[in-house]
Amino acid sequence: MTHHTRVGVLRGGPSNEYEVSLNSGAAVLDVLKNHFSDKYEPLDVFIDKQGIWHIDGLEVDPKDTAHRFDVAFNALHGTYGEDGKVQAFLEVHGIPFTGSGSLGSAVGMNKVLSKKVFKDHGIKSPYAREISSASIQRDVKAVVGGLFESFLMPAVVKPTASGSSVGVSVVKYYDELPEALKSASAHSDSVMIEEFIPGIEATCGVIEGFRGHELYALPPIEIRPLTGFFDFEAKYQGKSEEIVPATFSDKLKIAIEALAQRIHRALGLRHYSRSDFIIHPRRGIYVLEVNTLPGLTGESLMPKALRAVGSDTRELVDHLIQMAMR
Repeated sequence: MTHHTRVGVLRGGPSNEYEVSLNSGAAVLDVLKNHFSDKYEPLDVFIDKQGIWHIDGLEVDPKDTAHRFDVAFNALHGTYGEDGKVQAFLEVHGIPFTGSGSLGSAVGMNKVLSKKVFKDHGIKSPYAREISSASIQRDVKAVVGGLFESFLMPAVVKPTASGSSVGVSVVKYYDELPEALKSASAHSDSVMIEEFIPGIEATCGVIEGFRGHELYALPPIEIRPLTGFFDFEAKYQGKSEEIVPATFSDKLKIAIEALAQRIHRALGLRHYSRSDFIIHPRRGIYVLEVNTLPGLTGESLMPKALRAVGSDTRELVDHLIQMAMR
């Protein structure tokens, strides 16, 4: 009897990206069931908003999962799934898993730590300051007063540890700051206020060991938000125009691809990642953030870039599982 590799697909989780994670995990389960039934035995590992684990609908103790599957496909986005916590759990229990390890995930998820790594490696990112969420909730007027004396508008306000643009605001005037700071502080222990750099948004994914390359760069995607900002709605509700391949010059495309590769290596990431950029017409390319666990939903950017090179989510899923098993 042929042994099928048991793949536990982790999805859901206690973060604001719960729905995105459910959809990413569903896409992976669909691929495994419909295209690799002769190779893999998929298990739906659903983690609810309270952090309780379930396998195929039945509640389980996470500690008992080590013997239930051979490899974990991590489709958990945001807090717990993308910040190194679930990675550390899987590492301790000796369970192979897709995506970056606990350290790379923790650094990649924290925008302040990421910026420090970017700076150390000579990679440009917008100037920013970190503010504790406790100080915002205690006296937001005092925080705004301090920023008035030291930070120019417009600016971008975002949680330091969140993804999918949850809690992110573009602030044009100081009187908009209190609401933006309070919104961001609800999603993270600290908030980052960052200089707003006007330009064209782009994103670029990289995959290790893909198509014979040590680190394969997918074609950059040019993003034109219909809402004026690439927020949650623009990302997942079709309110943006995503051009792949981008209309950039070959020189600019090559520069973006090289930066995405540098970022992946600088942060010590694993298997795959996707970096987001803003391109100023005179100041050049700035990295905004890195996604250590790119989404795989129908609206996600990684699958769109894969299709542009004649690939698809099916090829990526199989490739990631094989890398995790090795």
